[in-house]
Parts: sequence; structure tokens; C-alpha cells
Amino acid sequence: MTETFSGSFTQQEPIPDEAIEAALAVLRHGRLHRYNLARGEQGETALLEQEFAAQTGARYCLAVASGGYALATALRAVGVGPGDAVLTNAFTLAPVPGAIASVGARPVFVGVTESLTIDLDDLEAKAGMARVLMLSHMRGHLCDMDRLMQICDDAGITVIEDCAHTMGAAWNGVSSGRQGAVGCYSCQTYKHVNSGEGGLLVTDDEEIAARAVMMSGSYMLYERHLAAPGPEVFERIKYHTPNISGRMDNLRAAILRPQLRALDAQVARWNERYQRIEAGLRGTPGLTVIERPEAETYVGSSIQFLLLDWAADKVQEVLRRCIARGVELKWFGTPEPVGFTSRYDSWRYAESAPMPASDRVLAGIVDMRVPLTFSLEDCDLIARIIRAEVGAVWQNG
Repeated sequence: MTETFSGSFTQQEPIPDEAIEAALAVLRHGRLHRYNLARGEQGETALLEQEFAAQTGARYCLAVASGGYALATALRAVGVGPGDAVLTNAFTLAPVPGAIASVGARPVFVGVTESLTIDLDDLEAKAGMARVLMLSHMRGHLCDMDRLMQICDDAGITVIEDCAHTMGAAWNGVSSGRQGAVGCYSCQTYKHVNSGEGGLLVTDDEEIAARAVMMSGSYMLYERHLAAPGPEVFERIKYHTPNISGRMDNLRAAILRPQLRALDAQVARWNERYQRIEAGLRGTPGLTVIERPEAETYVGSSIQFLLLDWAADKVQEVLRRCIARGVELKWFGTPEPVGFTSRYDSWRYAESAPMPASDRVLAGIVDMRVPLTFSLEDCDLIARIIRAEVGAVWQNG
């Protein structure tokens, strides 16, 4: 009998009871706006910022409306403006080049390796083309951050880290988002904490932090922040920094605070599932498993593998056969974007030149979510289905 999987690849776990109670408390008192506080009250948003700063070891934190807003705010806060070039990954998702374009800047794409990380040789070759790198830790894969920071430091490049897929990850024990000048995180439903939509920005730089706070719509109420610089820093920048309101509300902050406290336990659960699927895929003819570096502490909330140098119709056949058995795979080699599977040549608002080595990798990337609603037995079943269908197409070659 042919095995099939009947679960959902988009179903999240329920919001924890503690977070639901915190949200109800906010709804009952009605003070949802970030600065609408009772006498003596600190507010959920300010507390979230303080706690996430401590959790990541950052001096400053700002909670915002989305991960994309965090990225665009970081660009503005480090001084990127219209016409400026910004280096970024060829393998990323649309909000990253979108953030660059939103401030009138130009993405300059850097290649991807078979490890699904930014090509550091290509980065070194392009280092003179821009003064900012927006580094996307795409799908949770961390490059050699020591070498990357050395390249950028030598070239005077400011690094903004897009940590949408690496909240809870680390390189050589340093939390993702803490190597560059700014770290940006997403709290969207499919990320590692769930407020529907939301974002977090961390930095140790007081002027970057002050500009970000002002842009988020502080209305000169910056003294109500618990994870922001002192008033003397705001005095230097407050009349020169536009208000682009986007700080998070107290309701979403209330939902997130208990989830962040449970993040380490959730990461362990994700990795248990990731490792079961990875083990089941190892040794599949024609399929390349992505090896994780020893220095990387990762979060396995999704898994990728390569069908490298496969003909497009054969990859599509694998996807068709898997979905017929209930396993939903995404492919970054599709000629037109489908859902989130866009790539550097999809964004026609951003000029790009062909990148043959990266195109070869992108044409082979197959991607799958690993929700925590999967049991370990589900993971074993999914791996068996993928292994069988890849093997069947490979044999018929």
C-alpha cells in the first residue's frame, strides 16, 4: 500500500495559554497603542524590547510592525538613501530587495553557494561596490560569519543582518543578528515566534537606535522606551529624523513575550524534527543534503535539499509525485515566482546580470516547511515519501 501524508504544512501550534491571557489583559484594559499607558505602567511593547535586548545581548531593541519594516528602518538608520548601492544575497526572499528598493536604493546581488549561503568570494570581489551589506540568512543557513565580517570590516562595509529565519541561531556561540551593526527579526506566523505579523531590531549603536526609534513614531515620547539610548542622543537627531510610524502595539507584544521565553525549547523541538527528516533523506540517489557547519547553531524550521543539475521537467515531476502523496515541496528553479519562491531575476525593479554559478544552485533548491505540528513519525513518513519519489524519477532518468 502506498503511504501518504495527511497533515498540513501551514498549520501552526496554538498560541500558548500564557500569551492568550496576556493578550486578554491588554484587550480588557484597551491600551493597545504603544504609548497609551496607565500611571506607573511600562507597557508590553517596552517590556518586550527590554527582554529581547537582554536575550540577544544587545544594548538596544525596537519592536516594530513587521520584519520588512525593520529592514527598511535599519537601512535608513545607517544612512542609506536614494541611488545608493546595497549588497545583498541572490538567494533571499522578496522583502529583502523590497526593503532596499523602498528607500530608493539599488540591490547589488551576491552569489549563492551549494551550502545555500552567500558566496564569500563573490562578496569579496564586489566589496568596493557598496558601503552596506544586507545579509540574508536565507532559510536559516549561516555562512562563515568570521570571514564575512573580516571582508566587510576591511572594506568599511556596514552589515545589516536579516535574521527572519535565524532567531535562536548562532555562529560560534554568537547569536544571529549580533555580528553586524543591526540585526532584524520577523515575528510573522511562519517564523519562530508568532504574532501574525511583527518585527524586532537590535543594535549596540546609540545613533542607529535613536534614529530607528524616532522613525518608528516616538512622537518625542522616547523616554518611555526601556531599551533605547539616553535623551542626549535623541537631542542630536530628533529634528532631522522623519516619523514613519511602525512601532509594535501592546497587543502583539503581549502575545510575543511568553513565546520568546520558550524559544530555546522550541528550537530543540524544531531541530529534532529537522534531524529526523535529514536522516531519512541521506543517501538518496540524486539528492544532496545540505551539510551544517560545526560552528553553526541552527533552527530547523524548514529543510532544503538540492536536486543539482536535474532537468526542470524532472524536478517538477518529483514535486507532482510528492504532492500527490500529501508532501508539499517548493522549488526555487521555477521560471516565474510561485508564492515565496522568487529569486534575484524575478524582481524586475532591481537590475541584475546573469549569475551562472548561482543560477545552477537556485535551479536545484527544493524547500519544505517543518512545522512543530508534525510529529516525529510524520517526519519519518515525509522523508520516506520524498526518498521514494526522488528515487523513482532518478531511476527513470
